[in-house]
Amino acid sequence: MSYLEPTEFVTKMVDAGEAKVYMSTKDTLIRAFMAGATLALAAIFAITVIIKTGSPLLGAVFFPVGFIMLYLMKFDLLTGVFTLVPLAWLDKRAGVTGSQVLRNWGLVFLGNFAGALAVAFMMSFILTYGYSVDGGAIAEKVGKIGESRTLGYKAHGVGGWFTIFIRAMLCNWMVSMGVVGAMISTSATGKMMAMWMPIMLFFFMGFEHSIVNMFLFPFSMIMGGNFTLLDYLVWNEIPTVLGNLIGGSLFVGLPLYYTHVKMSPDRNLK
Repeated sequence: MSYLEPTEFVTKMVDAGEAKVYMSTKDTLIRAFMAGATLALAAIFAITVIIKTGSPLLGAVFFPVGFIMLYLMKFDLLTGVFTLVPLAWLDKRAGVTGSQVLRNWGLVFLGNFAGALAVAFMMSFILTYGYSVDGGAIAEKVGKIGESRTLGYKAHGVGGWFTIFIRAMLCNWMVSMGVVGAMISTSATGKMMAMWMPIMLFFFMGFEHSIVNMFLFPFSMIMGGNFTLLDYLVWNEIPTVLGNLIGGSLFVGLPLYYTHVKMSPDRNLK
């Protein structure tokens, strides 16, 4: 594959962040909706693979197909804009303000959530034939996931909350590596290979992804998961969003920007 040096693709990261800030409200919401819906389908696909094969590793191997599809279509995930959009503000691109960064994040959050929720309702409907029967093994599995990753954390109090937060940081470290990794190649095959590895890692390790959770937990609640909306927000979605924000910026966006765009002068060894 054609490989770009970091000094080239990090500039592309800043350009991408600037473009997202100036995108119209309509386009931002539609792209975010499609991203949330696509990733939700990938999540239920991976869970189905795990149930039918008994192999969590195989589920992780196949999960990245959703991320790859949405990236190639230029749809936007909250995890990606957390990493890219602040770079345009740091680089002092014309007219990019902090309020515009927050506006972009808010629109993408709404679009992602709407897309993920739409798939949650569609999948719950088809698994139950219009809510006339139970959802079978898939619904049972997702219900257990929802309970363990809300009430399970809640049982540990503050320690549980920060466990989610750190898992979310690690998640967007890997997801953002996938976003950035796709920029190192000019070929579709190269982009797919670069994205596959970190996305597979985060899924298999059980790290917390805010958009995947926007599907899993509402779907679990629809299918009878024994936890409340408040449990979901306080003991999963809120710390996951915050962790995703910090992880993408701290471990990917800022290190690349400050060492390949805003580089310090080379040492004089004479």
